[in-house]
This record gives sequence, structure tokens and C-alpha cells, in this order.
Amino acid sequence: MSTKPNIILLVGEDTGRHQHCYGDRFAKTPNLDRLASEGCLYTNACSTAPVCAPSRSTLVMGQFANKVGSHHMRSTLLNPLRLMTHELADAGYHVNWANKTDFNFEPPDDFAHETSDWITTLEQGEYPTDKPFFYYFNFGMTHESGMWPEGSSGNPCTHVEEPCVDPKLTEGIDVPPYLPDTPVVRSELYRYYQKLHQQDQQIGRVLNALDGQGLTQNTVVIYLTDHGRGQIREKRWLYEAGIHLPLIIRAPGVTTPGSFCEQLVSWVDIAPTLLSLAGVTIPDSYDGRVILGENRQSEPQCIFAARDRMDECFDRVRAARSRRFLYLRNDFPQLPWAQRLRYMEIMPATREVRQMHVDGQLNFPANLFMQPTKPAEELYDIVVDPHCIHNLADDPRYADTLATHRNEVAHWIKRIDDKGYQTERQLIEQGIVKNRLDDEYALRIEPLTEPTRMGGVYDSHLTQECLSD
Repeated sequence: MSTKPNIILLVGEDTGRHQHCYGDRFAKTPNLDRLASEGCLYTNACSTAPVCAPSRSTLVMGQFANKVGSHHMRSTLLNPLRLMTHELADAGYHVNWANKTDFNFEPPDDFAHETSDWITTLEQGEYPTDKPFFYYFNFGMTHESGMWPEGSSGNPCTHVEEPCVDPKLTEGIDVPPYLPDTPVVRSELYRYYQKLHQQDQQIGRVLNALDGQGLTQNTVVIYLTDHGRGQIREKRWLYEAGIHLPLIIRAPGVTTPGSFCEQLVSWVDIAPTLLSLAGVTIPDSYDGRVILGENRQSEPQCIFAARDRMDECFDRVRAARSRRFLYLRNDFPQLPWAQRLRYMEIMPATREVRQMHVDGQLNFPANLFMQPTKPAEELYDIVVDPHCIHNLADDPRYADTLATHRNEVAHWIKRIDDKGYQTERQLIEQGIVKNRLDDEYALRIEPLTEPTRMGGVYDSHLTQECLSD
């Protein structure tokens, strides 16, 4: 590119890696398929967190959420660092962050010049002509809440039955083995694919607007998603379905049309890569690397991800992912995967799994989620076991692989001074985060105590002790 490129960052919410160009035969994503055919499709790209705000804070700050203190979902970082948008603005870019400033902190007023619907104005030819622009857009139609039954009002105690979709419409959907293959689950996945198609149509508007305004050849377009779909073992979990995500980059003159890249890429790499493409100096505090262009840096052996408190459910898990293996370190193996989380309990598929478990109808491997405890370590060969069903941590044939990944996680925790290993009380007392434990999340667990007594399981985590740890 002869001049500073325009940059557009498109983020799908709760979308996962289910686009047609990634091999999902049921998905209808012709515009993303087009973007991939005109750019580079990354096959080993991963989020640093399996939930939106920690993932997004890493994207915008260029640093791991568990390094700066924005790792809990939800938490509020009191003194956020400079954002990558500040660096771009200082370098002469016009910044428009159209929606979703969900970073686990309140962004400063100067983090963007505009927060308007730039897709419409771009179509109308209204964009800066005297300077390059950086445009961000978050597509929320695929968000978990979009799959809630109509009339639930976001309340897990309001039992609203969602009518099942005509089974003929759901033929061809690949139900992952960690979910039961039932009409309820298929109907929920079908609704997701409908939302994904809507997302793709909006992306088509962006690509067509660039073509219409003659901007395609001087605009970098990046598409990624924050984490996996709002399903069990996807969103909120560090398995492949939660963090292994799409990344498509079209950078004319930099990426080769229709190419693939197998190198490991982390969302902590996005900010330094964007700054590098824009010719902007990368802050020393950034944790990631440049993944393309003339300043491209070498591939690491592993990339990392973290899961901490999810709303009212406490846990701490750290992950290292190489090209072939995924390693999980469960610091609280006594806590089950199936902790009840208010937001998740509204999903029909979640209720289906719990009811089938109570009725003794949940078979392997869908019953893995309902085990009373979890192993201290997990290791998966993600090439042959992408759904992370067969834990190899106790297999002596993989002892060296286990030790390598275990050491990678331990060194990473030490290197970034992982804030997840301080209690939230300590972070509050140090003035790093706002206290949200004593009011918002203490109240949030109240609606869940009765359902757990009524035949549900795993309510021992609903205590102030766990919330404060």
C-alpha cells in the first residue's frame, strides 16, 4: 500500500468458527467467503478469553486482560490504559467506534472521534477524505441473548418453552458431540445460523460500500469473533469451540488472495498488527506480535488464554495452545463445569441438558459437562479430537507434551504477573477494580438458589466465600 491504509475491524459476537469458508456446510456466509477468497484465512487463531469483555479489552489494549486486571466477567477496571485507538488517532487516523464499548471499563471520552453508524454513512459516501480512517463495528445479532425464548425477559426462573423448528429445516446441522442431538438443541442452533446469515449480510454491505466508493484497494478489512457460540462448552469455556475462532484479513498488497495461514495467532496480536500496518510505533507494554506485513514476527510455540469469574460463578482456568495440543490448568478442580449461571440458564439447550441429566438420559460425551468435579489438568490432541472429548493428561505416552505445555502456562503466569492469582478483594483494595461483589453479584445469585434446591445440581458455589476468593 502506497499510503496509510484505512482499517476496518469487524467483530462477530458469540459467533464462533462456523462460517462456510471454515468448512461449515450449513452456514450461509457468501460475503465472508468472498472476503476469504480475496484475503488470507487464518486456521489457528484464538481468543485470549472465552467471554466478550475480557476478550475485547485485550483487543483494544494490546495486553492480556489477566495482566491489567480486566479478566473477570464482570469487573470494572478503574484506571484503564491507553487504547490502540489513541495510538491511531495520534498518528492522524479518524477513529469511529460505532458500538459495543464493552471492555470491562469505561473508555475515556477521547478513545474515538465518533461513535456513529459508519456503515450507512460509508454507503452514502460520507467519510474522511483528508486522513485515513479506522472503523470498528460489532455485530450483536448472534449474541447469546438473541437465542433466548421470546418472553423470558432475561429471567432464568421464567420457564418459557420455545417452539421447536420444523425438523426438515434443521437437517444438515452438525450437532457437536458434547451436546445432545435433540429437537430443542437443533432448533437453537438453527436460530443461530439464521443470525449468522444476518451478520454476513451486514458484512456484505461493508464490502459493497468499499467497492462503490473506490476504497477497496486502500482499506484493510479484518473479521474475527470475540469467542464461541453461547452454548455449553463453547462460550465461557477454554475448549476449542470457545477460543479457536475465525480470522480473515484482506490487506491488498500485503495478503495473497485466497491464501491460508496456519501460524498461531492470538487476539493479543491484533492491536500491534494494526498499528504496524498503519506505520504506528507499537508501545513497549503490548504483549502480542505483528502477524503480517514487513514487520512480521516469528510464531511462538504456544498462545495463551484465561478464564476467571463468569458473572456470579467463580473459577480460574489457564490454557496453552500449540498447533496440535490444547492444555488446560484447572486451579479449582473441585468446582464443576456445570455451575449455574443466571445468564446461561435462560438458553433452551442448557435447560435441555440439565433436564436430561436429571432424567438419566444424558449419555457420553454430552454428560461430560455434568460431572461433579473436573480434572486438575486437561490435554487434548486437537487435530484428531477438535471437540476436546478425550483427555490425554493421564496418558503416559503424552507425559512430555503435558510437561511442556504445563511449563509454558507457568512461565506465562509469572511473566505477565497474572492478576487472577490475587483475590478480587485484593484488587479492590489496591484500587485496580471497582467493588461489584457485595451488591450486584450478591443479588444475582438469589434467583438461582431455589431452582438448585428443586432438583438441579451444583449450588455449592453460590456462596459469598467463592465470590470473594
